[in-house]
This record gives sequence, structure tokens and C-alpha cells, in this order.
Amino acid sequence: MEPDVPTVEPDQPVEDAIRLLRDHDLPGVPVVNGGGRCIGIVTESDLVIADEEEGDLHLPHYIQLFGGIVYLEPLHRFEDRLRKALASTVADMMTADPITVDADADVEEAAKLIAKHRHNRLPVSDHGRLVGVVTRLDVLEALHGGD
Repeated sequence: MEPDVPTVEPDQPVEDAIRLLRDHDLPGVPVVNGGGRCIGIVTESDLVIADEEEGDLHLPHYIQLFGGIVYLEPLHRFEDRLRKALASTVADMMTADPITVDADADVEEAAKLIAKHRHNRLPVSDHGRLVGVVTRLDVLEALHGGD
């Protein structure tokens, strides 16, 4: 586990998170509140609007039926993408309630969470407070007899 990780707060500008990711060459940064609790995470994928079909933000497909509109795909995905596209603060950009691992968890539990959720790094919490980050490389080293 990396104990001293850079963090951002939800009211900071998105530019601060981007600068932190760039300056520390990180794929993601935890978002903590004033009490030190991990309430979200901002990753590189949060900063990029990816669309397999058109490569851009588009309105959901719909049909007009009996004077009303029926959307053919979930609106929540569009709303999430729009919120992130227009984000000015970390709170607007972050993925809330990130997957975390408890500080007293064993390496196998961390490995299962990383594999199951396909994450490269997980915030580590102790009674809800952020105490570090464990990476896929940390887990691999621990499983193969590293430090």
C-alpha cells in the first residue's frame, strides 16, 4: 500500500485534479471530504467522454409516440456523461462511492476486488478514513513474495 497519496476535495476545480494526475503521473486520485473520508475518485476515464458508436456526446435515441417522447436507451448514462462534460468542480466529475478495501484486509481480498472490478488501484480506508491506495502492482508483489 502507498500510504501518502495525493488527494483532492470535492469543491476544488477540475483543473486541480487534472494537474495532480499529470504532475504525479497517476491514473486516478481519491476525493476526500473535510473529515478525511474517501467519498469519490477521479480517474483518467472520468476525464474522457468515450462513445463506441459516435465518439462524442449525443442525445439518446428516441421515438415520438402519441404526442410523447419514448427514449430507447437509459437517460442516466446521458445525464452522467453530460454532467462530467460540463464539470467545473471535482464533485461534478468524480465517481462517487468508490470501491475501497479495508486497511485490515488481506492481500487476497484486495486482489479479488481489483480483479472483479477491473481497477488498477483501490483506496484503502480505516473506519471510513482514507489511509492509502493499493495498486495492482502492490498486490502482485505481495502475492509473489515482494516487500
